[in-house]
Amino acid sequence: MIDALYPIVRRGLFQLDAEVAHHASMTALRIAEKTGLLGLLSPSDTFTSPVEVMGLKFPNRVGLAAGLDKEGNTIDALGRLGFGSIEIGTITPRPQAGNPKPRLFRLIDREAIINRMGFNNPGIEVGVKNVRSARSFKGIIGFNIGKNKDTPNENAADDYLICLREAYAVADYVAVNLSSPNTPGLRDLQGAEASARLLDLLKKEQQKLADEHQKYVPLLFKIAPDLDEPQIQDLAKVFLNGGLDGVIATNTTLDRHGVASHPRAAEAGGLSGRPVFEKSTATLRAFASHLGPQIPIIGVGGISSLEDAREKIRAGASLVQIYTSFVYQGPKLVRELAKGL
Repeated sequence: MIDALYPIVRRGLFQLDAEVAHHASMTALRIAEKTGLLGLLSPSDTFTSPVEVMGLKFPNRVGLAAGLDKEGNTIDALGRLGFGSIEIGTITPRPQAGNPKPRLFRLIDREAIINRMGFNNPGIEVGVKNVRSARSFKGIIGFNIGKNKDTPNENAADDYLICLREAYAVADYVAVNLSSPNTPGLRDLQGAEASARLLDLLKKEQQKLADEHQKYVPLLFKIAPDLDEPQIQDLAKVFLNGGLDGVIATNTTLDRHGVASHPRAAEAGGLSGRPVFEKSTATLRAFASHLGPQIPIIGVGGISSLEDAREKIRAGASLVQIYTSFVYQGPKLVRELAKGL
């Protein structure tokens, strides 16, 4: 039923401003979950192919990428749609409003989105509270963390440490966002020296928290697709030497190749969706060649079909995530990927 209805619902949502439509759809999902309207949807048919990655048992290989559920308040509703994992955030220590609106744009004929949201979120305290309130989701919850916009890079580690400490008890894994193009200077933290220092501090804190909570929560770094081969090689060495648990490849891109002729191409922000697939997959493949089997990779960026997801796996990913294609195609895609993989 939901598959038949989604094209109609999407047509209505796409008449609205993109960010208004986003909030409306998330609110509708939460209401449908609370009133039992999503009760007939069970992820059980997509939870039949579990896979163990980073010591975690994922019910299937398909996850929701960070950025859709920024607050972590729609986990149960999204879980009904078949995701094996849901990554919330990005969450920062303090609440922040993000960048001025409008800041979210559809490129419909390219099945793409440009966003410059700027880590709009309610802050770590509320984010943790929201995750604690999730009840029915039986999959893996990832907690994506970042620094506040007004925190200088030399103090960025303090923000990440605050978030790691607060999120540790409720997260199955923690993803460190170093690669959003919408927070000024953030990508500078992807430099080999800066990322090595940050990883060292976070790994030391992770060990303390593991002893305190009597559980090990894997730590992942989310990286950009806009890296060249020497940068990838340097970062791979940092990740291997520092004991990173996983990599998420990739975030959105600043590159406008493939959408240059589109009226929205000049909008500032990160591009996601179909046009990112090749660039993102090439970055994934390059990291996989350097990391080998020691550090698993979650492949995200431009997946819009089962064949795309399989290509990410062939390139070296252990798991995949979607976001933009979910907006365009709806829940049917989640089940197609989960069963097909």
